[in-house]
This record gives sequence, C-alpha cells and structure tokens, in this order.
Amino acid sequence: MIRTQIQLTEKQAQSLKATAAKRGVSMAGLIRQSIDQLLERTGEPTAKELRRKAAAAAGRFRSGHRDISIRHDDYLADALGK
Repeated sequence: MIRTQIQLTEKQAQSLKATAAKRGVSMAGLIRQSIDQLLERTGEPTAKELRRKAAAAAGRFRSGHRDISIRHDDYLADALGK
C-alpha cells in the first residue's frame, strides 16, 4: 500500500467516520472501497469489456460493401482518411 494524505471538510470527516463505524470498517478502508467503485464506473473499459462490446456489435450493421470481410483494412483506412 502507498500512504497518501487528503484533506476533508469537517462535514466529510464526520460523515465518513460515522459511515465507517456503521459498516465496521476503517475510514481508510471505506475510502479505498469508494475509490475502487469510482474507478470502475469512470475508468477505461477493460480488454474483456471491449471484446464483449465488439462481439455484440459484430454483424449488426450494414456497410453496403459485399467484400468487407476481405478489404476491411482498406475501408477502415479510407474512413480514417489515411
């Protein structure tokens, strides 16, 4: 673990202490749990999540091209202006 310091308002500190006591965890533990939840919601998607989304999208759209499975790299380069 890495030690760090944060500054809380009086109200935040009181609420955090009360919540930690209710849950039977330390204030530091509650802060770590909160950070983990925040990072899960707002962080970059995992490779597993990206694969799941790509698989779900596969075959759902029509390009109008009959050779897309062969020339997909060419079409992508054209679309990206490369």
